[in-house]
Amino acid sequence: MAFWTTTKRVARYGFIGFVRNGFISLSAVLILTITLFVMASLLIGNAALNSTLAQLKNEVQVTVYFTTDADPSQEQDLQQNLESLPEVQAVTYVPADQALAQFQQRHQSNQLMLQALTVIGDNPLGAELQVRAKDPSQYAAIAQYLDAQQSQGTADGQIIDTVNYDENQTAITHLNSIVSTSRAVGTAVAIVFGLASLLIAFNTIRLAIYTSRDEIGVMSLVGASHWYVRGPFMVSGVLYGLISGVIVLLILYPTALWLGAPSQAFLGSFNVFSYFLSSFGFLLLVVVGSGVALGALSSYLAVRRYLMV
Repeated sequence: MAFWTTTKRVARYGFIGFVRNGFISLSAVLILTITLFVMASLLIGNAALNSTLAQLKNEVQVTVYFTTDADPSQEQDLQQNLESLPEVQAVTYVPADQALAQFQQRHQSNQLMLQALTVIGDNPLGAELQVRAKDPSQYAAIAQYLDAQQSQGTADGQIIDTVNYDENQTAITHLNSIVSTSRAVGTAVAIVFGLASLLIAFNTIRLAIYTSRDEIGVMSLVGASHWYVRGPFMVSGVLYGLISGVIVLLILYPTALWLGAPSQAFLGSFNVFSYFLSSFGFLLLVVVGSGVALGALSSYLAVRRYLMV
């Protein structure tokens, strides 16, 4: 009972100290809010990049274009050989007529190209094989297998016109590089803002200790415990982080709502607002938890350094 009474008093004195140091507390809350907002933005941005990368990887495939004079039985043999590879998940056969229809649909706005096809008359395209790997990292092995068939002049290699793997792999490599760079930059920015927040909150608690030095002296003389003297400053630090985290979440809601439709139009499958709603628990834990941790740590360091009771 006595412990609970003491805890309530410590919490009340911590809240009073937070309010009493209004402008100083506001500065600490402001810098923590900026830090946590940057952290949350980095989390959402990282999720968007990962979603875009996963979407692009799902769309990547090795397409084998056959020569126009390839025999259907040879095309079927190559398809069966590819399906027997351990790296291959599925192989889809696209007949020449369907390949032509897809080509015309992709270039329906290019009238010059469509007119050229009309002039040619016959279908200039051969059949295709669309090869999907079990894992994106295995496309290179499939492409190497096809290259080996062509270079060795095997029956399978002689009916292959081109393989379009290299262009898709370049796009994947570039996007992976962008994601890695973004993570590194984001981590550096978060660390800088985190240290700034820690320093601001540390100095805020130090000033609060200084302004309360007479009260601290009186409590020490009457035999107050360490927890009773230091607790209110720890509570103030936790309040800095807690309030900052709540403010960030309140700001994120309308921001995510505003960016929802444009983000989906730009990124395809990723919607910022949908991610915010589906991952709210995770964001709440990270944002508020990080804020409370930063506030508590700065208070602990300040109390340990400047409060010798």
